Amino acid sequence: MNQPALSVWADSLLADHAVFRAVWDNFAEVIPGKLYRSSHPTPGRLARLVRRYGIRTLINLRGEKPNGSNTLSLAAAQRLGLTHLFLPFESRGAPHRDRILRFHEIYRSMTPPALIHCKSGADRAGLAAGLAVLFEGGSAEAALRQLSWRHGHISHSPTGILDAFFRLYAATGEGRMPFLDWVRDEYDEAALRASFASRGFSRFLNDHLLRRE
Repeated sequence: MNQPALSVWADSLLADHAVFRAVWDNFAEVIPGKLYRSSHPTPGRLARLVRRYGIRTLINLRGEKPNGSNTLSLAAAQRLGLTHLFLPFESRGAPHRDRILRFHEIYRSMTPPALIHCKSGADRAGLAAGLAVLFEGGSAEAALRQLSWRHGHISHSPTGILDAFFRLYAATGEGRMPFLDWVRDEYDEAALRASFASRGFSRFLNDHLLRRE
């Protein structure tokens, strides 16, 4: 297999900020022996995770964006014999019902262990990790812990709509009906979006200083 061009590496390291992720991988276990989370891994880090944790499935929450990091991940997954899947989530919008249900289908049929990643591993990875906790029968409170400062998530910002999603389930569905039934039958994306209000400085921090996706 041909090695990726230098321009691909330059785009990943500089334009896509992988140089920072080389220092901080934001890696954590979500479901023991089954699911892990991180920032977008470099090929070398992905190879090390495969050796250490036996990763067999890689789920990219960023979607099929034309950038160097995605190009490198696809090539590395092929070299390492991993199943590579795209499942685009949003960090600043109400979670989409159809994507939650698609993630559940992927989750129940994937070959574990799996690694989920977004760009920084803070928001979309936190959402997916929280969903997995609920898929496994965990509580909304436990799911919310996947969205934390420890992973770089800022709840008092536009990304706080992800916290609001789990709190909405806790308030309106938990203990009354299973999570997936609530998502299918009662969850209202538009109502959550309309009810959520972000705060000024945190929006500036998240959108302009940290330049999150």
